[in-house]
Amino acid sequence: MEILYEDNHVIVVNKASSEIVQADKSGDIPLSEMVKEYLKEKYQKPGNVFLGITHRIDRPVSGAVLFAKTSKALTRLNDMFRYHSNLKKQYWAIVKNLPPQDEMTLVHYLTRNERLNKTFASEERTEGSKKSILSFRRIADSDNYHLLEIDLKTGRHHQIRCQLSTIGCPIKGDTKYGFPRSNTDGGISLHARYLEFIHPVSKKLIGVEAPLPNDILWDEFARILDVNPDGGIFVMEPEEYEQIERERAEEMKKLGM
Repeated sequence: MEILYEDNHVIVVNKASSEIVQADKSGDIPLSEMVKEYLKEKYQKPGNVFLGITHRIDRPVSGAVLFAKTSKALTRLNDMFRYHSNLKKQYWAIVKNLPPQDEMTLVHYLTRNERLNKTFASEERTEGSKKSILSFRRIADSDNYHLLEIDLKTGRHHQIRCQLSTIGCPIKGDTKYGFPRSNTDGGISLHARYLEFIHPVSKKLIGVEAPLPNDILWDEFARILDVNPDGGIFVMEPEEYEQIERERAEEMKKLGM
């Protein structure tokens, strides 16, 4: 388990594509329990350790996951994720097919089928559907694949996987959404690369860039982009990001949210 950022109230962990965030019927040990055990040992706590799950990413997806270490932090972070405020989630996805445009904003109405554990997209609102928005831009190309940088505006079940598949660009390894072959590790080439949020207590802006998966293709894209595959973090004081927040609010207004 790799800790990317930690303070008294929050902890951000780099999730591997094989891990689950929360316990499910598989019986596998979830990441949340691994973090609890880490905190219990680090702080020598004799009893139960509090840890709040603020969001989840799918099992085959890798990248940054944020947990709350206090109830105060959990309440405030839950509101951020529920209303998608003071929060930025950016993903990198490797696709085989060239998207219709280098930059696009996708708006679909998504419906989740619980029995199939799959999400379906429609151009029009249907009963039980949820409006879902993401923007992406193509940032790099290898000989056979393309790398997309995705800004998630809403957080729906399998949203990125479903919406990219809908435009003919299923994610590498994602056979559930139309890619012809699985990846050798069983994951898909979708990575929660960057997570930015207002700290629930200090109000500082925290940015966490998750290290890229240990994979030849990810390494190739890191070389093409000349970026550090190991990621990093930054912290910004409240007064410094006021202008950023104003610009983001204007963007959301234009999208009708």
